[in-house]
Amino acid sequence: MNNVSGCQVSEYQVSEYQVSECQVSKYQDKKGYKKLKVWQKAQEFVLKIYEYTYNFPKEEMFGLTSQIRRSALSVTANIVEGQASSSKKEFLNFLNISNRSLVETEYLLETAKDLKYLLEERYIRLEDLRFTIGNMLYGLIRSIKNKIKT
Repeated sequence: MNNVSGCQVSEYQVSEYQVSECQVSKYQDKKGYKKLKVWQKAQEFVLKIYEYTYNFPKEEMFGLTSQIRRSALSVTANIVEGQASSSKKEFLNFLNISNRSLVETEYLLETAKDLKYLLEERYIRLEDLRFTIGNMLYGLIRSIKNKIKT
């Protein structure tokens, strides 16, 4: 455990990158998309995906490993792109794409679990995060829809 900016952090190695469990909290003082709680939770999800897929079989590097990572990244990337939109309607479109990417990731994680590439406890952790992100996206989508109507 290290103390980084007043936050207790335990680090783990993911490829050549050092990632901390407390990393997402640093985004709270930023502007734009980094203030969105759903983006913060989705970024945590992406980091966990990269950590948990690191030891997938090497023959899956350009298959399932890549597909899971790309779909998870699409969740956060579409939140970012949508937040930078010039209209609420456009933002809503990107959030819907983000949600579809989340559902794709759900399926891919189930497949990884079924193939025994993903340990049950890791699958449960990712599924809990995915469920939370899905609820947050749903709430944000509903809120924006209501603003468009008025």
